[in-house]
Amino acid sequence: MMALVKPFRALRASAEHAAGVVAPPYDVVDTDEARALAAGKPDSFLHVSRPEIDLPPGTDPHDAAVYARGAANLRRLERSGALVRDTEASFYVYRMTADGHVQTGIACVASIRAYEENRVKKHELTRPDKETDRVRHIDALNAQTGPVLCAYRADERLEALLDEAARKSPLLDVEGPNAVRHTVWRVAESAAAERLAAALGALDALYIADGHHRSAAASRVARERRAKGGGEDASHEYFLTVAFPHDEMRILDYNRAVAGLNGLTPADLLERLERTFAVERLSARAKPERAGTFGMYLDGAWYRLALPDSVLPSDPVARLDVSLLQEHVIGPLLGVDDPRSDPRMMFVGGVRGLAELERLVDGGRAAVAFAMYPTSMEQLMAVADAERLMPPKSTWFEPKLADGLLSHVLD
Repeated sequence: MMALVKPFRALRASAEHAAGVVAPPYDVVDTDEARALAAGKPDSFLHVSRPEIDLPPGTDPHDAAVYARGAANLRRLERSGALVRDTEASFYVYRMTADGHVQTGIACVASIRAYEENRVKKHELTRPDKETDRVRHIDALNAQTGPVLCAYRADERLEALLDEAARKSPLLDVEGPNAVRHTVWRVAESAAAERLAAALGALDALYIADGHHRSAAASRVARERRAKGGGEDASHEYFLTVAFPHDEMRILDYNRAVAGLNGLTPADLLERLERTFAVERLSARAKPERAGTFGMYLDGAWYRLALPDSVLPSDPVARLDVSLLQEHVIGPLLGVDDPRSDPRMMFVGGVRGLAELERLVDGGRAAVAFAMYPTSMEQLMAVADAERLMPPKSTWFEPKLADGLLSHVLD
């Protein structure tokens, strides 16, 4: 069986420049936000991941000049010493700490062949235009600069090896966006690296948590480059990932809001809901405490909606709370049949809190909003194991990996 992952020679932030290099993932900020965050910070990796910020305002982010500028900026950071290339292939123990939450995983490169054979498992659809953007970025830079966030089933042997590595002095230790601490240890010593390789090789699978477009783009680049040779061990046959044990990962709620009530009054909607749900008006914000329950903000009031166990299906996708809300409320009552494309549908990451739902409704942008119970990692893995897909916006992972600390060069 082909190795699931292997060590790599990282192009990484140097310790003395890491604080200036570290940046949020390219896809969580728009152009204006990226430009503001990078202002006065010449080493910010946003100059590489969102290079349109260095071109005139209004430049199409998909113009060929944008990708060329990203490549030039990457070379500039290498020349200045802000980025350095390790001389030996290594694993990197990667820890994120935020708000008292700690998760420790492994940075490595994962096999594209394993991805194609579904040993690296997916749970989301991708958009061709977003894939193509990353393909062009990878090709222009000849590097993958955005790590894919993955999970593996928690493993005691791996946990012990990661803990052992993390007792040493870190290679990088920096605070990134949103007060997330990123600490990285390099494992290059042969015996320790071999023990890690053996433990990782024994894993049945990796599960993509966040980064479906990055991994899909890496796969497309690999397919295009295979015709030019290089063999199964070529660098383009692997993609950059940081993988964490599933029980350390944190998924926040991914809430919903809808513009308009599909011709219903608030009273009509409540009456229709009571045919299926137990509906309770609350005096405080309704944050769901278990699966199968929902908070609803409607006409200035919060309600708790609870589905009876008798209507909960066994199918791993249909049983997801996001599916249940779509099946019983958003589709039949509010008339949003395709939440992926209907402009009335809004998705609100749980990091914004329930106050954001109130703001949308009270401000008139939405007529009703729903607070969700977070999807669990066990649910995500069950869907991926069944080779099924989740509905859009089912998971919101926090904390986020940073861009710029580790990149994978396609030699």
